[in-house]
Amino acid sequence: MKAFREQYAALFARPWPAWGAAILVATVNVFLFAFDRPWTASDGMRNWGDWVLRGAGVIERTDLIAPWLYSGSLLNLGVLAGGCVAALLSREFAIRVAPRGELAKGALGGALLGVGAMLALGCNIGGFFSATSALSLSGLGMMLGLVAGAYLGLCYLLWEMEHQPGWSSGSARVFGGPRAEAPSLQPVAGAVLLLVLLALPFVYARAGYVPQGIFLLFGLAFGVIFQRSRFCLVRAFREPFMTGDGEHTRAAALAVVVSMLGFAILKFTDLKDKGEWVFASAGVGSILGGLIFGIGMVLAGGCGAGSIWRAGEGQVKLWATIVCFALGTSLTRLALTQTGLQQKLGVAVFMPSVLGWGGAIVLVVLVMAAWAAFATWNEESRRFSAL
Repeated sequence: MKAFREQYAALFARPWPAWGAAILVATVNVFLFAFDRPWTASDGMRNWGDWVLRGAGVIERTDLIAPWLYSGSLLNLGVLAGGCVAALLSREFAIRVAPRGELAKGALGGALLGVGAMLALGCNIGGFFSATSALSLSGLGMMLGLVAGAYLGLCYLLWEMEHQPGWSSGSARVFGGPRAEAPSLQPVAGAVLLLVLLALPFVYARAGYVPQGIFLLFGLAFGVIFQRSRFCLVRAFREPFMTGDGEHTRAAALAVVVSMLGFAILKFTDLKDKGEWVFASAGVGSILGGLIFGIGMVLAGGCGAGSIWRAGEGQVKLWATIVCFALGTSLTRLALTQTGLQQKLGVAVFMPSVLGWGGAIVLVVLVMAAWAAFATWNEESRRFSAL
């Protein structure tokens, strides 16, 4: 029993290191790509938004797959459930209602996430992390936009704090959190929910939907890893400019390199098509989309992944973000398609086709190393940190 308690504490009482989470996330993403497709959050968000808009009569889509059967949606649902399970097992779950100003920023940030993701043809997960891993030039373009967007979003927050502090003031309300004076039933609830989730793939298999159950498990793994480590791509782009902390920037750079090497092996050996996950948004689409997405994720306090697992642990602000993210993706995609701008976002560039395999891999490694080195230097000098 003592050994069990020690192992439980290691998993659910103490946060996991960000660098370890980065390796885990990258490894799971490589296996997910080998299984079918890389991870992205915006694809599932658009499925949710299209489902709502079709029900409201705004759009007509006869090919729309139900959210409980669509791969992108199941990944997101798995992340949501994984965040909830990990929070319960860690006694960290609570319904946290932010002040109205913060809720408004969550909604506005979510809408910007949707717009940015559709311009870049992916969110910070699919359009940056997985696209760069797939050696798509659009991934590096979105990275530039995310850096600029995170900086601009932070500039706005600092301006608001100085000039309009009342906009987001007020006390947050917390419901359902564990109480120090009473034993918590959260771990029991978390264990029960985990067992139900682990049983669902068998239900899918019995119904003839084996891949759907596997997608749900992949999402569950992502959600648990992110919640227990607090590994966050928002912090990777925001914190160097805010507090100077570079831990999550270094972890994100490590995750991209590990994932990229796995993707490169799969593509080089022809286990996966070389053009897969290479988006035709290298240029205006990826940079502008990244810029808008970066602003949105700073306002919301969550990105493609972070908004979902944080919603799973009870943060109501991120519930508003998810709703507006989903609707934003659908409405933006509809507008881009109807105006013909969808075909003018950029070009598809598979970097090994231009630089060779060695050149493309070295380029990604150098860019990630430079990003991590800048964060480390800034952590010590505080040259570009606001606080």
